[in-house]
Amino acid sequence: MIIGDAIALAGRSLRKWVRNPTAIMPTLFMTIFWLVLFGSSFNPTSMIPTQFGGTSIPQAVISQIRASMLNQVFGGAATYITYLTAGIICSVVLFEMAFGGTDVVLDRQFGLLNTLLTAPISRSSIYLGGVFQGLTKAMSQALIAFVIALLIPSGLILGRGFGLLNILGTFAAFGLLAIAFSFLFTGIALSMKTIDSLIAVVNFIAFPVTFVSTALFPLSSFPSWLRPFAEVNPITRASDAARILVVNGVLSSAQLWALAIDFGYLLAFVAIFGAIGYFLARRSLKSE
Repeated sequence: MIIGDAIALAGRSLRKWVRNPTAIMPTLFMTIFWLVLFGSSFNPTSMIPTQFGGTSIPQAVISQIRASMLNQVFGGAATYITYLTAGIICSVVLFEMAFGGTDVVLDRQFGLLNTLLTAPISRSSIYLGGVFQGLTKAMSQALIAFVIALLIPSGLILGRGFGLLNILGTFAAFGLLAIAFSFLFTGIALSMKTIDSLIAVVNFIAFPVTFVSTALFPLSSFPSWLRPFAEVNPITRASDAARILVVNGVLSSAQLWALAIDFGYLLAFVAIFGAIGYFLARRSLKSE
């Protein structure tokens, strides 16, 4: 009964979303900006000097250095954009979850939430409805971002042997990240009275979480004091899991073990954020 009510509430929000095609435009622009502009302009492998002491460095040597950098620093990715794609998709998921709560706040301001609270449905279904609609939006946006990365020039290059299990595993990593953040931000949104308050809170959370992660650069680029925070960041774990599957295709036993650890972390974050989100939602809805 609770699940059925939650799906019905999520369906209502999703119908409004589908009828508004401009809702996906921010994700398209964000994905294109980060992959095309940032991925090309700030590509570390393009910053290799072509001259040293007035002497030109042979192109073969530059190519060798670039290949070595990609292999040692960026996990064997064929291009920097290949490395970047997983992190950008995780960031898209995070921001979709963070700002998706505006619908929940608007429902409160327009009185719909009070109507739902007087209806013969469980209050848990209100919370889960927000989680379901946020998860659906995030995974749709993740799929769009993945396709964009494949289509742009010199974009995402899949590893040899990349197949159905790889794509399922990749989107499972994105999905677990989306579930965790949907739990958290839906609970936060139900606790907010105004959109201004929600935006202030989610900006305070979302930007540090994005930049203290391996979404844009590898863990080795972080100072030693910041590295422990980046290591336990859920975006780091989801990005690393997706990169293992995308970059390598066929996985070795060591890569499978690393993948299992990343998924273990993500499942733990789902449990933790789920408990936090449910507590916030229950306290907020109980006080109405």
